[in-house]
Amino acid sequence: MSKKVLIIGGVAGGASAAARLRRLDENSEIILFERGNDISFANCGLPYYIGGTIQERENLLVSTPQAMKEKFNIDVRIKSEVIKIDTDKKEVTVVNSEKGTYAESYDSLILSPGAKPIKPPIEGINNEKIFTLRNMDDTDKIKSFITNNKVESAVVIGGGFIGIEMAENLNHQNINVTLVEAAPHILAPFDSDMVTLAEKELQDNNINLILNNAVKLFKTNENKVDVVLNNGEKLTTDMIILAIGVTPDIEFLKNTKLKFGPKGHIIVNKHLETNLKDIYAVGDAIEIVDFINGKKNAVPLAGPANKQGRIAADNICDIKTTYKGTQGTSILKVCDLTCAATGNNERTLNKHNIPYNIIYVYPQNHASYYPGATPLTLKLIFNDDGKILGSQAIGYGGVDKRIDVIATVMRLNGTVTDLTELELSYAPPYSSAKDPVNIAGYYAENILTGKSEIVLPRDIDSRDKNSILLLDVRTDLEQETGSIQGSTHIPLQQLRKRLNELDKSKEIWTYCQIGLRGYLAERVLRQNGFKAKNITGGFKSYMSQKFTPKKIEQTKTSIEEVKNPNINTGIIKNLDACGLSCPGPLMRVKSAVDELNTGDILNVSASDPGFYEDIKSWCKKTNTELVNLKKEKGIIEATLKKNGEQPSISSKPLSAANGKDSQTMVVFSGDLDKAIASFIIANGAAAMGKKVTMFFTFWGINIIRRNQSVSVKKNFIETMFGKMMPRGSKKLKLSNMHMAGMGSKMIRGIMKKHNVHSLEELIQSAIDSGVELVACQMSMELLGLKEEELIDGIKFGGVGYYLGEADESNINLFI
Repeated sequence: MSKKVLIIGGVAGGASAAARLRRLDENSEIILFERGNDISFANCGLPYYIGGTIQERENLLVSTPQAMKEKFNIDVRIKSEVIKIDTDKKEVTVVNSEKGTYAESYDSLILSPGAKPIKPPIEGINNEKIFTLRNMDDTDKIKSFITNNKVESAVVIGGGFIGIEMAENLNHQNINVTLVEAAPHILAPFDSDMVTLAEKELQDNNINLILNNAVKLFKTNENKVDVVLNNGEKLTTDMIILAIGVTPDIEFLKNTKLKFGPKGHIIVNKHLETNLKDIYAVGDAIEIVDFINGKKNAVPLAGPANKQGRIAADNICDIKTTYKGTQGTSILKVCDLTCAATGNNERTLNKHNIPYNIIYVYPQNHASYYPGATPLTLKLIFNDDGKILGSQAIGYGGVDKRIDVIATVMRLNGTVTDLTELELSYAPPYSSAKDPVNIAGYYAENILTGKSEIVLPRDIDSRDKNSILLLDVRTDLEQETGSIQGSTHIPLQQLRKRLNELDKSKEIWTYCQIGLRGYLAERVLRQNGFKAKNITGGFKSYMSQKFTPKKIEQTKTSIEEVKNPNINTGIIKNLDACGLSCPGPLMRVKSAVDELNTGDILNVSASDPGFYEDIKSWCKKTNTELVNLKKEKGIIEATLKKNGEQPSISSKPLSAANGKDSQTMVVFSGDLDKAIASFIIANGAAAMGKKVTMFFTFWGINIIRRNQSVSVKKNFIETMFGKMMPRGSKKLKLSNMHMAGMGSKMIRGIMKKHNVHSLEELIQSAIDSGVELVACQMSMELLGLKEEELIDGIKFGGVGYYLGEADESNINLFI
């Protein structure tokens, strides 16, 4: 028996329901009412048409009334607004601009009214320069205003998906954009530890961000509009986009017997039928069940709306299909970044008191050795049973497929172990043999099986510093570019040999750049009797969560800090450091620059985000000219020019004194306090450009002994001397108040508290600065010491060598 089905509202839910109905039932009468001019358009594409990425308006029209009639024999009535529903009589009242007001009966009714932009009662909100974006008419108004007016500035109110997309696309139109968000961060589906990446991307692309500040009022200012914020700040602009959220467009249903949720959403059952028989509802206006936590919610997304339209049509045709809940899988372009999420975030889980674990991984989007690899930031949220509760990913490539894979596993009630077992496609241009999804699964599984215990970066600053030791296991080069205050530095490669330097009574939190080496260090420590945990995400995650948007001076250019076209003074070489994580790019740059001649040019490409700031610091320290620096689609390109003069004294021949501007020191004492004093003086002199020679004799040689024992062949007397003398800088005693070793520990603690470099750091700094360390050959023989027992970089000489250096210096100290 044929039916008469009325559908109120088109776009995703209504149009998909109409098409499915016809495919299932050729004989039923189907009428679709649409208040606007277009029944089915790509509303997600509207900002990109405004920004010019989508150039043809017609490309946004998914279907037209004529096409729906020809393909599906559906009666589409545009410019027809349903103003009333009589559920007892089963009829609707329609207002049409041409036909006037009339009634239409139904057997079944599908409600797809969608949601409308929120317009709060803020003073001045009805200003003609304030726009919202919902449909094609809104799009045309915004596009026309920009075309017909000299728009130089715009303020976007709201940091949701539409607000971000509009900010980016207005920026593409060479308009200076400021985005205002009342919450502490933009993009509510993402947690604050992830969304800072998107915030930095916006700022890097010339978009100003004002967070945690709402609008107080709008006020006309001649041909502009003043936006007054709650903190009193005033923004003067040419136009405003209001994008603070949406609310169900259900005003015409208020006088019916339909039931609504607390925020005005239509309540439906699992078949998408309302509390009234034969009336179904789909899309942004309905209340759904959260697939993860089982609670009532509302998620305005096109994907679920399309599915709901199909399911409603099935049930009208007696196919008992059910809607199993909305997972909230979403994706967004933020300038060159891609941001995607699925499932619940931490805020949602905390709201419902659901316990969870989280990890961060930072893999490359494809094989690191294949050109163009860029890093991904992937967060996985799971419970103690391994069930995946949510995931978020941000990066420049491969984000969508990773989130889609995880979303699929979640929809099938999979676990983190299922992630490890997935067999995913691999070739170097597309992925790695261990896909980022597999890596996330391995990491999570290690936690659940007790192989690793993690610490969140957000908990570092509030740790108990008396009972917890931070251990930085990165390389020296990485550590020089920045570290977490209060941490101890032992590179992973040296950890096994230096375990004796760590206090077993303390809990040790390990960290590297992104978490992998921190995990390896954790495993080493735990298997050697230490209580250790790994900081998930490492230093990179810790620093990214510290990002705070700053006001920028907006320009009409892309991200480009330095530009000097006059660089063709020497040979030009290229270096591809993409796919390498810190410190890989810097190490490759240093090696490449060392091989250049003065005036030569090095073009570097890197994908590690930290390289953008690191290369600026490195160039300053090494007196290398940074000719050009820019970032595009996740790839950082730097052009360097090697200069002739280098600031480090190490670049000068060590045997040639610089006139009388040199200094020599005889270090006779092996006392800790005197050793510290000698190296402080040496470093200070080197920093002033002096050539410094330190001549270590008798007990002073113990300062430059290795801290670890070295297997060398000695006679009995030499062996006894070696055991009686302190082995290296860490075993030196104070000249006074040593107190069986307590004095040495106290002075080292005081130095650390006041941020004074340790003796070991001072020694390394002196070596790096070109200070010449010379061991007295005669004293070595008398004390039975061998060359292998001294630290690297030591020269050997006698009194003649010392006197020659002293003769050329203007300062000669004896310590």
